[in-house]
Amino acid sequence: MNAPAAEVTEQTHRRSGGRLGRKALRGAPIASFPTLVRKIPVYQMVPDEAVELIHQESLAILEEVGCEFRDDEAIDIWKAAGADVRETRVRIDRALLMELVSKVPPEFTLNARNPQRSVRVGGDNSIFVPMYGAPYVRDLDNVRRYGTLADLNNFHKLAYMSPALHSSSSIVCEPMEIAVPKRHLHIIHSALKYSDKPFMGIVTSRERAEDTMAMAGVVFGEEFVRDNPVLVSVTNCNSPLVWDATMLDAMKVYARSNQPLILAPFALCGASTAASAVGAVAQVNAEALAGVAFTQLLRPGSPQLYGQFMVTVDMKTGAPMGGTPEAAQMMYLMGALARKYRLPWRTSGFHVGSKLNDAQSGYEANMLMHAAILSGANYIWHSAGWLEAGLTCGYSKFATDCEQLVGWYKYAGGLPFDDFKDAMAAIREVGPQGHFLGTQHTLEHFERAFFMPSIMDFNSFEQWSAEGAKDHDTRGLEKARNMLADYEEPKLDEGIAEGLRDLIARREEKLPDSVS
Repeated sequence: MNAPAAEVTEQTHRRSGGRLGRKALRGAPIASFPTLVRKIPVYQMVPDEAVELIHQESLAILEEVGCEFRDDEAIDIWKAAGADVRETRVRIDRALLMELVSKVPPEFTLNARNPQRSVRVGGDNSIFVPMYGAPYVRDLDNVRRYGTLADLNNFHKLAYMSPALHSSSSIVCEPMEIAVPKRHLHIIHSALKYSDKPFMGIVTSRERAEDTMAMAGVVFGEEFVRDNPVLVSVTNCNSPLVWDATMLDAMKVYARSNQPLILAPFALCGASTAASAVGAVAQVNAEALAGVAFTQLLRPGSPQLYGQFMVTVDMKTGAPMGGTPEAAQMMYLMGALARKYRLPWRTSGFHVGSKLNDAQSGYEANMLMHAAILSGANYIWHSAGWLEAGLTCGYSKFATDCEQLVGWYKYAGGLPFDDFKDAMAAIREVGPQGHFLGTQHTLEHFERAFFMPSIMDFNSFEQWSAEGAKDHDTRGLEKARNMLADYEEPKLDEGIAEGLRDLIARREEKLPDSVS
């Protein structure tokens, strides 16, 4: 069920005017849209025969070339399953592979600490998730600098305030002032404290994944998290065809705990794949399926997300490119394969290479989001804040992305006909040469009939000039500041809050201040 039409408007989080308006806003519950249930058809760019060709070639890659699993325990597990294992190279029979992949449920519920924020992943459902992993931020003064814990807290606040974002992510930006061995504790604490939406786990070591699960256990209860998904984590295959020990360690922790993983090859097309869109998809599909299959050896039936991170490479410089037509085309192919396997799947949304929240950023972002929506993606990651190929998270970009997500939510929710008869009656009431501004139908529907963003400017040139001739980036910064000013924390139960603080303190005593 999508949000009622009345709620699908940027008005739901628009700043009210004056002190009294802001006070009223802070006293009202923060709007949050339910899971987006897509009401528009998916688009398949190639015929079924082409999808089948890629599928068969992916199976052949895993049978003939194989995939590296660089972890002793993983190798033992594959041997026990009957795969052809030679040192760290695993060749997987297609029957075994597809038997394992078939065990993944096509849908699952991702539970939030506020049950009203829980979402469905898979099938016709889509959720929007902010970016992840930026070492830099473009701050409220539009200055590029290293991220801090204060920035991370702010982005989790903005995610909480944004109705069309269904998750807070976790490492929206890296808090660079915190020692690396202890950083994950503060990242997860920030996600759990400043938002009550679903969040993401840490995968950079087995111990950090275990700490994440321990913190989730404090918030949700250890018994609940043993069987119920409460977080999503990402594991990246190192293209071409290598699953390394770090990713496999995280896989083992989360899959055995019934927590969904995004099994996503990190592919720079033309560098870590062949310089071919369809060739890249065949390879990435093989890599993702190998990861999905391994999770089912760890815990059969555990929920998982098939996925990809595929960007083309600028052959002049080697730099990754965002928002290219080939990236969109590959997204459509991955969507068709996901539907073939009945797997929930992940892709990127507003993923751009631009350094600023500028025209290039807008062009790139909408090329990919359009493809993400029409290809039927379930977990649309990097949907807010992404700049500079993921090196930077921008405050202005975050705010403007969140506004655009409201529009995409409405677009994908389909065209309602519930007021069609009333609209026809209004036409008969007004007749030729009249206007509809004062009709009962308009008065009842104008606030929810059309998407009404607040950052985008549709006024006359004269009015725009009189109001300071502000560009989109400037208005985005203002919106971010206003949202943060209006933020009110969704408080944790004091016992839970104290439990998190105690766990963090105990772990920090044992962890070093630097990586040896």
